[in-house]
Amino acid sequence: MEAHFVIKRPLVTEKGTAAIELSRYTFEVDPRASKTDIKAAVESLYKVKVEKVNTLTRRGKFRRMKYGEVQMPTTKTAVVRLKQGMKIELF
Repeated sequence: MEAHFVIKRPLVTEKGTAAIELSRYTFEVDPRASKTDIKAAVESLYKVKVEKVNTLTRRGKFRRMKYGEVQMPTTKTAVVRLKQGMKIELF
């Protein structure tokens, strides 16, 4: 997969911005992407060295609509830890 298809967007949340001080960045990624795909994509897009990648998959919740129940999309999140001294400018 190409890098700009693997990483959809950076997640800017309160917990995620607190983790930036520890060189951990959170991204929403394609659900089919593996950890090696995510590592290669971050290294090529942001020109940094990645130390570790943790992923989690959140199954979409069921919501009630006027025409029945609908399942919201399943999302995959990656927490990327950079090597010492590396930094990504998100803002």
